[in-house]
Amino acid sequence: MSSRRSSRSRQSGVSSAEITDAQINDLVSKLQQLIPELRARRSDKVSAAKVLQETCNYIKNLHREVDDLSDRLSQLLANTDSDSAQAAIIRSLLM
Repeated sequence: MSSRRSSRSRQSGVSSAEITDAQINDLVSKLQQLIPELRARRSDKVSAAKVLQETCNYIKNLHREVDDLSDRLSQLLANTDSDSAQAAIIRSLLM
């Protein structure tokens, strides 16, 4: 990967402001620490592609959970007296 990027940089005359391989490796390592599925395997060598794939899956699951919780809160709000303190709390959570 680095040789391809380096040759492209030389060909296009891109400045030294590009991200380095070390920076990419550091960012991938930080992502790996954030993803529960990969956090347990911190000592194991995991490819950057696997880290990115698991990150995408994790984000999709988080979106799904947020949608499910919003639906549950909306249902709860529909079954609650609209003037109650509980309804005010639910509305604040939905915002």
